[in-house]
Amino acid sequence: MTWSTREIAQLAGTTLRTVRHYHEIGLLPEPERMSNGYKSYRTDHLVRLLEIRRLARIGLPLSTIATVVQGAGDLDSSTLDAVEADLAATIQQLQQAQKEIAQLRRTPVKTDLPFAAAVAAQEAELSAADRSLYAVITQVAGDRGMSHWDSILRGFARTLAFDEFDVLRADADEQTRQSLAERMTPHTTELLAQNPLPDDALPPSIREQSAFAQTVIDAMIDLYNPAQLDVIARIWRAIGIV
Repeated sequence: MTWSTREIAQLAGTTLRTVRHYHEIGLLPEPERMSNGYKSYRTDHLVRLLEIRRLARIGLPLSTIATVVQGAGDLDSSTLDAVEADLAATIQQLQQAQKEIAQLRRTPVKTDLPFAAAVAAQEAELSAADRSLYAVITQVAGDRGMSHWDSILRGFARTLAFDEFDVLRADADEQTRQSLAERMTPHTTELLAQNPLPDDALPPSIREQSAFAQTVIDAMIDLYNPAQLDVIARIWRAIGIV
């Protein structure tokens, strides 16, 4: 009994493209061809394909599978440990995804931020620019500083000055910029005083911190107009950040 490429793919529960890929990388030997030029697969090909598929399903990389199925080595404990660790991480990610799906069902929010941050951003009525900046900051800072940035977000209280900042025109005059900075500074100062930056809120090395700061600055330049950036700089100077 022999099978065509399509038939053996169906028997193994895979696709033509996958079978061809296994041929290309040397995992599955090429079968003989019939007189009409079509490939003719036999039982040994099907058994090899089933083994490859089974090992792939438990998470082995194709390079390791090649070593095993070609008889060049056995699965050692370290390899299995690594695969198991990857599976555990995947399971954790899937469980987190299930949790977030359940949260989104209960409380629909925008998906530009992690669920808890999205809820806080919605309650704080952050502008689109502020939400985008927060997304960039938390991404480049990583998990190390997430609790700090979340605390900043939860502590934010929208005032009339912040509403004015969101609609500030790029050609706003000197007096308007200075007045706005002076009215925004007290809340910003209080917010930072209540949530001091911990050592683990930034990347560990000076080089990574410099890259972090540059990324945030680049994002701000993209997100805010010149007048808004000037107001931010005035607030930073008043607080003593720069």
